[in-house]
Amino acid sequence: MIYEIRTYDLKPRSQPEVEKRFGEAYEKRQRLSAPAAFWHTDIGPLDQLVHVWPYLGLAQRDRVQVEAEKAKVWPPDIGEFVVRMRSDIMIPFPCSPELKPGKMGPCFEMCTYTYVSGHLPTIMRVWEAALPGRLKLGPLCGIWYSELGGNLYNFIHIWGYPTLDERNGILDQARASGIWPPSSKAGDGGAYTLLAQENKIMAPASFSPLQ
Repeated sequence: MIYEIRTYDLKPRSQPEVEKRFGEAYEKRQRLSAPAAFWHTDIGPLDQLVHVWPYLGLAQRDRVQVEAEKAKVWPPDIGEFVVRMRSDIMIPFPCSPELKPGKMGPCFEMCTYTYVSGHLPTIMRVWEAALPGRLKLGPLCGIWYSELGGNLYNFIHIWGYPTLDERNGILDQARASGIWPPSSKAGDGGAYTLLAQENKIMAPASFSPLQ
């Protein structure tokens, strides 16, 4: 399983119209393959749309995209509003759940961490060991690392919350108890180094399978 994250940076105040056009094209596009989630940003980098597409592999992704373009069902006509587009292919950590339709939000946080080359195996071990304690406080949508695209040596983790206040309370509790975030210092899993961290708070589109 791979996940393609497509990120669209839009012109100011164009997000409602662009999301509307995606919604109008959604029914025909999902007949070829359904998305996992479709979000717009609320806090962090504004005027962004983020949609996630699961595929069995790159061959399926390439086939579906050719079929969508041939049938003229996707992408919708949004070129006048788009400043920048980015596509990243992500692979799940062994401990990552499958991203499925359902109710996990409507407040979603996507955290993107950049690590030193070669440290990914250690990160996987340490985060997998710490994850059970964190899951007692709230659900994980997914944790994936980058394989192709413009953001290599990155991994992301996405969490769903009922409200932003709930998110803040959970993170305060996790830090106070030492459950989360996983330590980057030497321990049973080893040490690793993070070079950068960023996050954004997102809300789902009305047609997103994940709400």
